[in-house]
Amino acid sequence: MFNHKYRNVVFAFLMALLMSGFMSFVISLFNVGMVDNIITVWLKAWIFAFSIAFPTVILVAPLVHKLTDKIIRA
Repeated sequence: MFNHKYRNVVFAFLMALLMSGFMSFVISLFNVGMVDNIITVWLKAWIFAFSIAFPTVILVAPLVHKLTDKIIRA
């Protein structure tokens, strides 16, 4: 589907999408409970969380890879 050169961006997108979705759902449930409009509350939180998570993963992933390599080689 995508060229291999886009692997890191696709990985970052999927990681940010899944992590921000799961975390925003859990945090929304924790903060407001199982209310009637939990899906609306969650989706609003997810949109915000993803807009922060995606650029963060893009910026932080190379550092995490380097740190992981150092830890594994030690």
